[in-house]
Amino acid sequence: MRTIKNGLIVGICGLAACAMVEPAENPAPVAPVTASSAEAPDLEFQKLYQTWFENIEPFRVIGEGQRGIYFVGTRGLGMFFIPTSQGHIVIDGGMPGQGKQVWDNIIKLGYDPADVKILLNSHAHLDHSGGLAELKQLTGATLLASEGDRSALEGGFYLGSEDDASMGAPPVKVDKIIADGDVVTLGPVSLTAHLTPGHTRGCTSWTMDVRQGGETYQTLFFCSASVAANRLVGPPQYPGIVADYRKTFAITRDWKPDIFLSNHPEFFGMAEKQEKLAVGDPLAFVDDSGFPRFIGKMELWFEAALEKQMLKYNAIMKD
Repeated sequence: MRTIKNGLIVGICGLAACAMVEPAENPAPVAPVTASSAEAPDLEFQKLYQTWFENIEPFRVIGEGQRGIYFVGTRGLGMFFIPTSQGHIVIDGGMPGQGKQVWDNIIKLGYDPADVKILLNSHAHLDHSGGLAELKQLTGATLLASEGDRSALEGGFYLGSEDDASMGAPPVKVDKIIADGDVVTLGPVSLTAHLTPGHTRGCTSWTMDVRQGGETYQTLFFCSASVAANRLVGPPQYPGIVADYRKTFAITRDWKPDIFLSNHPEFFGMAEKQEKLAVGDPLAFVDDSGFPRFIGKMELWFEAALEKQMLKYNAIMKD
């Protein structure tokens, strides 16, 4: 197992400097989710991104006992369920209207979704934060997120685009702010936060250890490093976005997690790994070369996108 290093954090935090974040005993009241706020986006989104709305059967990715990792998302969106003896953790909520889908998938796995205590969000984009308000209302769980994405989550807007309602999500209250290196502990499970900004200001990746066949494997839930709809220049999506992307590439360049997961299944080749899992390979998702290949491509694509946007912006400024 390779150790992911980020600042003072080494693997699952073994340093005194790491903060322990526990779920709130008395979470703040959750605003009701109205029918309109929980509805799925218009049909245009579904036409463009069909796999985001294609439900699949939930399944165990890897893990034994109370430290397993389960996929509870759709064909094109990664949502993850981590059960523990003291309650459960969910990472990401998918699109608006998919909070109930996550709830139903947890039931299919044989667990009670009412026991979900902690919600984590990789980043404040519609396709990953859209279902959080509904899921939070259903479970009463505590939502933890980074300060960088807090305003977008609570305001329900696409980061840096408060005036663009088309990319907005149902607003959801952040109960606790997590910082780089904070450790979220519930029962025997600990997840370490790694801020990997650029895709959003507060883009947050998570690592945890999981046991399988008597061995320990480090798992990375990576936020994202794609450019997507982000403006890198003229004006940028948010000040400092280019420096943030490059910071993330520098931080992650030497990361070699045993298991690479993310909020878009195609990032980590889920379909191919599922086939191996289906024929009885319990280590189907173990691949310490997967993330280095992925992040290398992301850096090349980012630099190409930056050059393209710069050329377009300079041409416009000359006219």
